[in-house]
Amino acid sequence: MREAGSPIVLSLEQALSLPYGTLRFVHLGWRVIRIESTPVPGRISSGDPNRYIGHPVAGEDRHSYYVAPNVGKEAITLNLKEEEGRRALLRMIAELEVDVFCTNTMPARHKELGIDYETLRSARKNLIWCSISAMGIDYPDVPGYDPVTQALCGFMDLTGEREGPPIQCGPPLTDLKSGDEVFAQVLLAMLERERTGRGKLIDVSLAHSAVSWLQTFTPLLDMGSSPDELRRNGNKHRQFIPVNAYPTTDGFIYIAIGSDAQWSRLIAQPMFEKLDQSRFRTNEDRRSTQDDLHAEIGELTSVHDVGDVAEVLEDASIPHSRITPIEDVPGLPFVKQSALQTVAPDGRVIRLPPPAVPVAHLEAINRTLPFPPGYGEHTDAVLAEAGFSADELESLRARGVIV
Repeated sequence: MREAGSPIVLSLEQALSLPYGTLRFVHLGWRVIRIESTPVPGRISSGDPNRYIGHPVAGEDRHSYYVAPNVGKEAITLNLKEEEGRRALLRMIAELEVDVFCTNTMPARHKELGIDYETLRSARKNLIWCSISAMGIDYPDVPGYDPVTQALCGFMDLTGEREGPPIQCGPPLTDLKSGDEVFAQVLLAMLERERTGRGKLIDVSLAHSAVSWLQTFTPLLDMGSSPDELRRNGNKHRQFIPVNAYPTTDGFIYIAIGSDAQWSRLIAQPMFEKLDQSRFRTNEDRRSTQDDLHAEIGELTSVHDVGDVAEVLEDASIPHSRITPIEDVPGLPFVKQSALQTVAPDGRVIRLPPPAVPVAHLEAINRTLPFPPGYGEHTDAVLAEAGFSADELESLRARGVIV
């Protein structure tokens, strides 16, 4: 499945942020080898905790939450608390000519595990090294967790009903945004290395990634907006009126009016002509009367089904959508035509989200990626490729450096 001569990524990864980031390299046909810790005495599970979250899919070490971000990868075990494990890591980086090393281990542990940039680049001078952590390597002791980052960076203050409590976003946005940053920054470093021959240290922070998305929020505080104007507002847009979810006889429809021209087209439709009132003429007029306006639109849509309302909005070229239940999303035509898949050991086909943009490599393999690896599945094969003999592997296993 991996393209010959493609880059090699060695990743000490767990949870979601980094596995999602390295998944994007899998999409390109790169080789991704994930490193997991050896068993810890007294702990029931081994390696990535996400292996054991959700429904069992393939044995005890591959549960449902682990599957999607880890398709197409290889998996090895290595005890980096032991000197032999740290030496083995350096040997792998040199012998396999690893291009990129990634980790989402807390920065405070980098030195003791021998995975800091200076240590690893001693094995390969042009190594690209990338870390994801809660707040970056300048804050080495801060643990990272998506909902906590959402709380810290204001996302929860922006999400939920106006009079309700703060709520986290549904998807783990800060994890996924940070994974995308790994992808983008490593590609940039690869391009720079082509020109300079030098590697690079990349420091990705969940918090900085999250705050970088507040483009339509924090700058407005310096341009006349009060905090209350920016805070959570339910399904309504804070600036463009009307934008909201409205009831129908068989669900909800989301309508987004982004200009006065669109508003004029809406009220020209017989279903909405009652809204042709002077108090609703401009966006600023509609802002000052928005509570009445939202209520009136809801009264109009609530006596029709979603299909009838959607047909009217389509005729008027108004952005809109039915609120799609999550179970129906894989069946959306644009999703079906680009979705990926993997096949479980028992033969089940598991649908995976499509990549953000089409990737030629994925089309060449019929958008099917190998099922994610079991715990330590490729340890012997990868270490043998790095030059470890059978006797050395047996010795490492006997001392608990690998399993």
